[in-house]
Amino acid sequence: MIIVTGSIVAQDGKLEETLALSLAHVRRSRAESGCISHAVHQDAENASRLVFIEEWKDQAALAAHFAVAASRSFVKAVTALSIEAPKMSIFEASKLQG
Repeated sequence: MIIVTGSIVAQDGKLEETLALSLAHVRRSRAESGCISHAVHQDAENASRLVFIEEWKDQAALAAHFAVAASRSFVKAVTALSIEAPKMSIFEASKLQG
């Protein structure tokens, strides 16, 4: 399984637009083949910071997600609304129990 974490910090006055774009991206991504889960959360200590947690079946599914034009458009749009470059980390993981 592949786990992706990421975050963006919206510019002042741009949180509502950034959140709307993020929710649309998350909902679209959930329908993609190989997506196990995809969510966006608002940071409790910094309301302008949105945090993404994703789980993908494998690297091929994640690569396909990155190749979707709408995914690239989302990154471009939210980058323009952010006060800093988006952050992203990708991890390979296996379930230990459960």
